[in-house]
Amino acid sequence: MVIVVGGMIGLGKTSYATMLGEHFQTEVFYESVEGNKILPLFYTSSEEEIQKKRYPFLLQLWFLDTRFRSIKQAFTNQNNILDRSIYEDWYFAKKNMELGRISDLEMEIYEKLLHNMMEELKGLPKKSPDLMIYLKGSFETVIKRIQLRGREFEIDNSLMDYYRFLWEGYDDWVQNYYNASDILIIDTDHTDIVNKEEDRLRVIREVEEKLKRQRSNSNK
Repeated sequence: MVIVVGGMIGLGKTSYATMLGEHFQTEVFYESVEGNKILPLFYTSSEEEIQKKRYPFLLQLWFLDTRFRSIKQAFTNQNNILDRSIYEDWYFAKKNMELGRISDLEMEIYEKLLHNMMEELKGLPKKSPDLMIYLKGSFETVIKRIQLRGREFEIDNSLMDYYRFLWEGYDDWVQNYYNASDILIIDTDHTDIVNKEEDRLRVIREVEEKLKRQRSNSNK
């Protein structure tokens, strides 16, 4: 069993991944934020600095590298949870290209690297995740959660347009581009697994039921 947890920045991927890791007693591969020297520069640099230093492209390469290593380990072992995954990275790269922060040439290079990595995954014991848990929420919920977790470089008002641009296209990416596994959508506007025990139990039950149906269908 491999579960990937995805969704907009701030909606609680790490909390969900931790909860599921504890429930299924398995390893969790967390998003590489700590020690990421590029991430604060990506959020705090001026547009001029971004264009000169190419921070968006460098950040996507950083995440591509770390997520590739994580998913290789996850697909080699039996049961694992991934806090975001290599499948989702393409969406962020594409949105930054649309903003002009990643050039067409950089995107071409990125997609070639991604393609080569995905080809290599086909040789692993497991080929794809069993389930993606997609955390869906309103833009107001996204901003509230980003502010609550308190990473200073993420909460500047100048980032609001960028967050909205990402948020507006996320559901479309999930519905029309992601095809690596089944999807379970969680409405984070009405779900609080951090403070409500009944929500935690409900989400775990929904995940288990989804996996059970998969196993039942595969045995038919």
